Amino acid sequence: MEYRELGRTGWKISPISFGAWAIGGTWGTISDRDSLAALHRALELGVNFFDTADVYGDGHSEQLLSRLRRESSQPFYVATKIGRRLDPHVASGYNRANLTAFVERNLKNLGMETLDLVQLHCPPTEVFYMPEVFGIMDDLVTAGKIRYYGVSVEKVEEALKAIAYDNVQSVQIIFNAFRHRPAELFFEQAQKRRVGILARVPLASGMLTGKFTAQSAFEEDDHRHFNRHGEAFDRGETFSGVDFGKGLQAVQALKEICPEGMSLVQFALRWILMFDAVTCAIPGARRVDQVGENLSARDLAPLSPPTMQAVADVYNRYIRESVHHYW
Repeated sequence: MEYRELGRTGWKISPISFGAWAIGGTWGTISDRDSLAALHRALELGVNFFDTADVYGDGHSEQLLSRLRRESSQPFYVATKIGRRLDPHVASGYNRANLTAFVERNLKNLGMETLDLVQLHCPPTEVFYMPEVFGIMDDLVTAGKIRYYGVSVEKVEEALKAIAYDNVQSVQIIFNAFRHRPAELFFEQAQKRRVGILARVPLASGMLTGKFTAQSAFEEDDHRHFNRHGEAFDRGETFSGVDFGKGLQAVQALKEICPEGMSLVQFALRWILMFDAVTCAIPGARRVDQVGENLSARDLAPLSPPTMQAVADVYNRYIRESVHHYW
């Protein structure tokens, strides 16, 4: 399998990695048995990079990854996040005491002496203009608490500001067939600075699986039920900020141009990997079969230029007007 280099870390990571939000919670009911089976299957198929956060299941996602490490001798990297435990979630909360406490909690949940990669978890835009915050992260590296750090962002503006800090190794940003703006404004700059790009929400909260209909319903504890319009957190997260009905129309159009023999999941993930600036996509998976379908995308032939243009045409027709200028 092709592995891609993450920033300036020297790490070679799987281009389709594993997003561990779903196994932590807010995606409906899931058992630890199924979650661990999915995690082990990912390792078997060559995944060596897992993305989590301290708020995914209030730390349960991190704890499952700690268990995976105990149960497997195969090495892997874990990227976690800090900041969203703040209540209220305000820029002033990104101070030394809080960030240090969050990292200590990560270490405990993950059972590690040093964290591989810690990302500021979609902080308020103001934080990106506070160099002292990044100085605190540098100090945590010096103290041996973390090896490297990066950021997760909502907006391209935040991504561009983040990479101005010398020691930011990675930027996690929403990028998928419903969110094209990062490729237009950010990717080239990240490549120039050798900053890794982690494509989050690659399947638009499941919309790009092609399995939803107008009658689809979600459990009350699933963010696709309670955050559809940004009621709980940024509305750009759930379904990538796309109106559900409009998203269904776009999905139907994508199905019509999907290459023969590919599922829509494979098509959506292979499209992301066509961008060399992207280090990896981090789709979630709650079941073994989902892991297999996600990982199969890495072995598919490159998409043709006409197919890439057809995806752009779908975006321009159905999505751009309502989404492009926001994030």
